[in-house]
Amino acid sequence: MDVWHQLAGGFAVALLPLNLALAFAGAFLGTLIGALPGIGPVNGVAILIPIAYALKLPPESALILLAGVYYGAEYGGRISSILLNVPGDAGAVITTLDGYPMAQRGRAGEALALSALSSFIGGTLSVIGLTLFAPALAGWAIRFGPAEYFALMVFAFTTLASLAGKDPVKALISSVFGLMLATVGLDPGSGLPRFTFGELKLYDGIDFLVVAIGLFAISEVLVLMEQSFLGSARQMRVTSTRVSLMVFLSTLWTILRGSVIGFFIGVLPGAGASIASAVAYTTEKRLVDREGTFGQGDPRGVAAPEAANNAAAGGAMVPMLTLGVPGSGTTAVLLGALMMFNVTPGPMIFQQRPEVVWGLIASMYIGNLMLLVLNLPLVGVFARILTVPRWFLIPAIVTLSFVGVYAVNNSAFDLLFMTGIGVWGYLMRKFGFPLAPMILGLVLGHLMEVNLRRALAISGGDVGFLFQSPISLALWLLSALSLFLPFLVVRFGRGRA
Repeated sequence: MDVWHQLAGGFAVALLPLNLALAFAGAFLGTLIGALPGIGPVNGVAILIPIAYALKLPPESALILLAGVYYGAEYGGRISSILLNVPGDAGAVITTLDGYPMAQRGRAGEALALSALSSFIGGTLSVIGLTLFAPALAGWAIRFGPAEYFALMVFAFTTLASLAGKDPVKALISSVFGLMLATVGLDPGSGLPRFTFGELKLYDGIDFLVVAIGLFAISEVLVLMEQSFLGSARQMRVTSTRVSLMVFLSTLWTILRGSVIGFFIGVLPGAGASIASAVAYTTEKRLVDREGTFGQGDPRGVAAPEAANNAAAGGAMVPMLTLGVPGSGTTAVLLGALMMFNVTPGPMIFQQRPEVVWGLIASMYIGNLMLLVLNLPLVGVFARILTVPRWFLIPAIVTLSFVGVYAVNNSAFDLLFMTGIGVWGYLMRKFGFPLAPMILGLVLGHLMEVNLRRALAISGGDVGFLFQSPISLALWLLSALSLFLPFLVVRFGRGRA
């Protein structure tokens, strides 16, 4: 009962005219920021922190504005993913697998509308989870040590088999390419440079966005140019700008499952939306993709990652508020913002600064609704981007890609590297290698290595330490099932036949 009393006090804070205006401004700006490739929620929140501080906003009002940018950018990144095959951040990569094929079939508006609905449901369910279970979930998340995180990364990696399509070997090779890129930079143990070839720009490793935009955006531009040159190009059309009730109902259970998966993975510090969306997508593919339509424009392939990455955004708030441990890169920036306003996250924040915590939680209910009301009417406007002639669209994609990548580190080297990766991605597409496993290999590779090194350092090199806790054992079991169950099902199915 005390929770509902505190939440009512939070709504009293969130419904103040200033805070309502800030929640709307955050959602609107976040959508625009997320739609620009390369900026993403982390940079969007970081850009607005000095503005919030300069305006001398109360801590709760500043956090409401920044959180609005956070979940607004989570949705905005899907606009370019679906329309242009350009993922704005790591969590948007999986959305391109079915979102862009839907756009190519004239269903861009339907994909955008379904993305908005899935994001709303996933975000709202995650806020409900944050409201009811934050302290308990924080206690569960703190049990994850290096061994458990390594097992989680292995489990996420085994889900790559579902992205393999008809050729698992090519998917494996693609993921190995990603792992190779993840090893570039300074060795996390010794600090020695690895595979940098004397180039100082590579000492910090390879930025995810440089690879993602190169693989997807630049390779897509090369494909479009090839089609135009060969005369096989077709002008994309927009036939639908809304989701039918039948399609929404057919994806409802997908959205709910994706929301639950995304929320629980989001609670784990450092796991992030990229892992949540990948696990939700591959889980859904194994559960419902009996016709083999995932990857060809299946609405469920859009609904699952969209619900998961927005639920992960809410889940990441749990360790930040209750433990003072950021659950993602964006919540790390939010944590810094709270410290600037003399608010210390942790177990006592719920008693010492209830107006900040519960005002934020209440504003997330309101902000998610604002985001839905704001973006659904604009679906038709966004979808019209596809009707732009190619002579204008191709230079526009290239310009957005170059500006987005340059804005991250102000580095001309990143532009050259992105172009090279784009040519490599084009060749991979021509020879039938999937791109998503390479991206996930890059994202997971660094996390796997760091947590494996930590686990071995704690145990003095004892590999058995990786299998000691019940959580890690459960994750290893799930990894084995994820890897071998599909082959066993096929084998026994043939035997019965």
